[in-house]
Amino acid sequence: MKATLAILNDLDAHGIFRRYAMGAMFYVEPVATYDLDVFVILPLSRGGLLTLTPIYDALRERGYQPRDEHVIIEGIPVQFLPAYNPLLEEALEEARTVHVEEVSTRVLRIEHLICVSVATGRAKDRERTRLLMEDGHPDVNFLAKICTRHHLPLPAKNGEFSL
Repeated sequence: MKATLAILNDLDAHGIFRRYAMGAMFYVEPVATYDLDVFVILPLSRGGLLTLTPIYDALRERGYQPRDEHVIIEGIPVQFLPAYNPLLEEALEEARTVHVEEVSTRVLRIEHLICVSVATGRAKDRERTRLLMEDGHPDVNFLAKICTRHHLPLPAKNGEFSL
């Protein structure tokens, strides 16, 4: 993990993306996943579109090849997920810096992760919401403010909510 995080920090330092952060694996056991999800704020292309091409190009230059929707970086499959809405942009801007194996990295706040899971709404996201609410000890007041700001239902302690 240490070498993978160092590569992500290098991409960030070289402006390949404007900001990155990781998510749920830092709070609860992963749910049906085998990769590292990395949320990124991408610079707009000349045509005004978001594209992952600069990330893939920079990684190819460093010897890492894309495989399907991942890039294997130092043995870890990494999937880059662009911030595609105001909630994710806010989550990335408010991410916390932590140290993993002595490497500085950014991690989304648990309250933002819960809101992203609620907004996505897939079965695995509902399960992630439940786990984060039960085991992650979110700040419920801060969570309520995010939910209100982004017009999302506030999940109960067991992760359930009504739409």
